[in-house]
Parts: sequence; structure tokens; C-alpha cells
Amino acid sequence: MSAVELDFDSCYRAVTARDARFDGRFYTAVTSTHIYCRPICPARTPASRNVRFYRHAAAAEAAGFRPCKRCRPELSPGDPGWNHRGDLIGRALRLIDEGVADDGGIPRLAGRLHITERHLHRLFTAEIGVGPLAVARTKRLLLAKQLLTETALSITDVAFASGFGSVRQFNATMKETYGFTPGELRATAGRAGGTVADGSLTLRLHRREPYDSVTLLRFLRSRAIPGLEEVGETTYRRAVPGGTIALTPVPGHVRLEVNLDDTRHLARVVARCRRLLDLDADPDSIAVAFGETSLAPLVAARPGLRVPGAWDGFEVAVRAVVGQQISVAGARTILGRITARAGRPTGGEGLSHLFPTAGELLEADLDGLGLTGRRVTTLRALARGVADGDIDLDGAQEPSHTVTRLLEVPGIGPWTASYIALRALRDPDAWPEGDLGLRRVMACLGIPDDHIERWRPWRAYAALHLWSSE
Repeated sequence: MSAVELDFDSCYRAVTARDARFDGRFYTAVTSTHIYCRPICPARTPASRNVRFYRHAAAAEAAGFRPCKRCRPELSPGDPGWNHRGDLIGRALRLIDEGVADDGGIPRLAGRLHITERHLHRLFTAEIGVGPLAVARTKRLLLAKQLLTETALSITDVAFASGFGSVRQFNATMKETYGFTPGELRATAGRAGGTVADGSLTLRLHRREPYDSVTLLRFLRSRAIPGLEEVGETTYRRAVPGGTIALTPVPGHVRLEVNLDDTRHLARVVARCRRLLDLDADPDSIAVAFGETSLAPLVAARPGLRVPGAWDGFEVAVRAVVGQQISVAGARTILGRITARAGRPTGGEGLSHLFPTAGELLEADLDGLGLTGRRVTTLRALARGVADGDIDLDGAQEPSHTVTRLLEVPGIGPWTASYIALRALRDPDAWPEGDLGLRRVMACLGIPDDHIERWRPWRAYAALHLWSSE
């Protein structure tokens, strides 16, 4: 749905009711104040004659509106429509979140998508109302605004952490777009976060309610790779390039604690954390879709269930291959050995290694780790495909194309490819075909196989409800 397709009356009713279901789906711009807000803004509802609606914050900023300091658009959960789309726009937005445009500009973004810059600009303008450069700039500005408000990072560190090339560019862009400098914003903002004792910084990652963090953390805990991850009752921790992260769901948001050697990677960290915990999902829409199906009792038992995502697509692909036809505990043990053998040491205790990249796995000796010769062959073929760029597990390829390429790898069948699509490619309709656990639960609940088609386009969530009920 593009900006021009927003229904004015429906949007205005949502704003009047401060309906949280629409938070992140559109933005309200007020012509009398030149401010744009979230639909849940507590300020007095403006007169309809003074209101404009925009599908994306970048479109509102391009039209000359500044973000509201009261409702803070930078805290909006992501639009689930963009998050679950596998088309060019959806994939481009995910790559922008990953910082691809910050690192290599629009030419690199277009190159990752295998299209021309002109075609990419045309698609963005038609769908969102502005080009990809404006969207990337707005992402940088909103992250910078959050960092200035919630942390004690210096303005110089904020500039680089949010993707700007220099402090001068940061100051000029914020002054031109928002009408105030970073220093002026910090002087008037009350910091809600800041730094903690070990020098890390803390940010709030907002989500839609309800949010079933208990089931999500239980899923991650049972699969936590020794030396890479630690998952307690309330917190997920892992080693990441240059440091560590800790994610703790609390009422209203997830608290992210980051300790990085180089804060220039912060935007990528935030984007990957949101995907790992499925923070941009719309649980109400999913529940409504299942409301008249055989899954209704399971959905009622676990409102807000999320699909665990991936920190890294290649990591999930290796997990899926190693986990073929063995227990979750057995796969976890072998994955810990692979990480210790092939991953880079962090120098820390507990979280001692990073998961190996495709290149590192190709060079590693995988003998004596408990892998069969067939599994080793599959892992090497997978790593070769990713290292050579034939298989893209980070969102640049169309999901069905990626699945097709995965199925060409010896030893990867429909179940493995679907599991990778479910967690790494964020395909909301991925269904692990032939999964014995799903078949067992469906048989126990008396759900016939032909009901699987009725769960489209949310079959990934159906799979998680069934797995969780087991």
C-alpha cells in the first residue's frame, strides 16, 4: 500500500482514538505546527483540515514536517507490512535498516538488489513518496534522536553510530531537517537510558502488544549455542562482532544493552535485534486471521506469540543443517563444537566465540565434531554458496529465489529450506514441510492436513503455535 492509498477517514479515526494497532503504520502531519506524530500521540487531536497522513516518516520529513518531541516517532515499532514483504521495496528497506546505504550509498544498495539506481528510485517514489536516499537519511536522524535522548554518548559518537560520515554533516542535516542542532536537542531532552556500570549503552526497543516473551526466550534457551549465547529466564545474551548484546523484555518494550568497540555498527545491531525478537509483528492481525480456524484455542492460550528470527542468516542455515534428524540438545552440542573450532575468539569469559562466517567455516577442519561425512559435505557446499554470493541469507534476494538456491545444495531438502525461510528470511508463510513434531501435534489435536492451507499467509506463526503447544 502506498502513501496515496491511505484512507483519510480511517486514519483520522485511528488518531482520534489513539489506536495503538496503527502505531508505525502511518504518521500524522499537522500543517499548523509543521510537526508529525505517531497515531498514539497524547497531544490534542488536531482539526481534520490541518492533518496530512504519510505512510513513512521519510515522506513526512521530505514534506517539511519535524518529528514530535512528545510521542517520539523514532520509538514506533516497524510497519509489519514492510517487515513481511519479500518484494524489492521490503527487501530494500531491510537492507537500509542494516546500514547498507550508510556503508556504500545507494549504488551499493541497488547492487545488492541487482537493479539499477534509477529503477530503485522509481519504485520508492511510487510506493513511499520519496527516494531511498531520503529514507536512509530519516533512519539515521531518528536513530540519532533516540541516542541523544536516551544515552550519554557524545555528539561525535552519536553522529557515527547513527551512520553519518562526519559531525559537520550530522549537525547540518539535523538543523536543516528538524530546525535544531544535536546539542540543542540534548539540552532539552531528559535522558531515560544512558550508560550502565560496564560502560555499555542502553536503548529501548518498542514492540506491539501482546508480546509472549516467555515462549520466545524458552525457544532460544533450548537452542543456545555454548560460548556464543546465554539465555536465562528473562534475558538473552550473545557475542557479536566487536562486543556483546543483552536483550531483556520488560513491560512496554525490550531493553537492549550494547557493549561495542565501535558504535558505528549500532544501527545494524538494533535492526538485527528487532528481527531476532520479531518486534515488528502485528499480533492482533495474526490472531484475527486464526480466529475462525482450528488454531484458535492455541492462539488464545499464547497471545502475542512471536516467530524467533535470526541474528545472522548463515548461522540459522548451519543450525538447520546440523539439526537434521537429531535432537535439539544434540544439535546444540555439535554447534557449540563448530563455534569453538571455527569461530573467532572474543577474549571474553562465557561468551567466548563468534559464530563462524561462511569463509571461516570453509577453511575449518570439521572432523571429530560429531558430524557425519554427509553433513560436512552439505555444510561446505552451503558455505561455498554463501561465500561466493550465490545464496544471500541476509534479505537481498527474493525469498522464493533463495529457497530455490538452497534446494540445489546437496543435503538440503524442503524441511531445511523452509526452516531457514521461517527464521532467517522472515517469510511469515514458511511452513516446515514434513516436520514430525508438527505432524504429531496436529494428530493429537485432530487437525487434518488440509487445514494447513487455511493458515496462509501466516503459516510460520501457525508452526510456532503448534511447536509451542507440544
